[in-house]
Amino acid sequence: MPLELINKGLKEVNDRKYPTEKTLKKQIKELKAKYNLKTHEAYEHFSKNTDNSTWRTLKPKLEAYWKSIDATVLIDVAKPETNGKQLNLVKLNKIQLTQMGVEFSTFEPTITGLKKSILDATQQVRTHFELENFHFYYSQTQGNENKIIKTAHLLTTGGAIKSKVSLYRPNTKNGDPRMWFRKLGELAVAGDQVAIIIFRNEPYLINLSKTKLSDVLLNKEHPISELLNQYIEANTSVSKELMLKLKELAKSPFKALRKGDTAIGYTLETLLGIEANSSKLPDYKGIELKAGRSNKTRTNLFAQVADWNISPCKRSADILEKFGYERGDDFKLYCTISTINENSQGLSFKYDKNNDQLVELFKKKEVVAIWLRSTIEK
Repeated sequence: MPLELINKGLKEVNDRKYPTEKTLKKQIKELKAKYNLKTHEAYEHFSKNTDNSTWRTLKPKLEAYWKSIDATVLIDVAKPETNGKQLNLVKLNKIQLTQMGVEFSTFEPTITGLKKSILDATQQVRTHFELENFHFYYSQTQGNENKIIKTAHLLTTGGAIKSKVSLYRPNTKNGDPRMWFRKLGELAVAGDQVAIIIFRNEPYLINLSKTKLSDVLLNKEHPISELLNQYIEANTSVSKELMLKLKELAKSPFKALRKGDTAIGYTLETLLGIEANSSKLPDYKGIELKAGRSNKTRTNLFAQVADWNISPCKRSADILEKFGYERGDDFKLYCTISTINENSQGLSFKYDKNNDQLVELFKKKEVVAIWLRSTIEK
């Protein structure tokens, strides 16, 4: 069960001996003072003694560890209170779904919406529908005669309720996308956070404000548990198949089938039965493969510069000049940016829901650069 995998992940996190981000900064400060080191020298000294590696190798491990700690605090459902603070059930459920690999969107019904049977199909919901090839509002004509009705399901702690979803764009209000789920009042009240999961081209609704998913998952026969497990099985069959093949290949060394920079990738693809081609589509049934000669450096899965036309900083050099630091005789800016915490340069990410943008911030206030969600998605 997914819950078992999560518990295993919790144990792995707790078994590690890395310091927290706050403790690391304190240790670096002490090393600089004790041995009269520069900052980058202190980090190298720490890396050598901690992991017998370089800072460049250890840094991504630490960042992954810190992120796992943050997730662990929220997903440790056996301890609903952490540091005296009651965890938010909706946030806990969202993290649960995310760690299980479930694609979902959420909406919040209003008092007026429940009375008039109207829900706004927000950008988040529309994008979700498009990704799942469920519905495309941009190609739908306005008017009640163009309304589309599909089967839907409302999953409650007491069981499943069959429903219908209406998808339409009215002639009024500039044809803003609308939707409505019949019998929604039996699932949620105004202000609740409701998740939509598309499975086999049908939407399933779960009230994240009223349902504790970690408890429900313990009952394999519950409709919510059945849905999530079926969803995971259907969406991970290819990755499981690939992993089995990779594990089999990893049992013994194999020689490269050609020479040059493309030798490793070509050899792996050949051993997996993938014919050589010039296509830019993912290599293995929708999964992109990356192969290299060494594990000492991170591999880029994709890269995308900011949308400079709408960003305060108009080029990468502007960001370097404003937030970079001296390292020896050079001026550098090597850092990882997260939505969880600010990094040592004061930089962090925030998703702007209203404008559908990823925003890089300095000290959580000053906008540095902006990425459109649609650009990143493409």
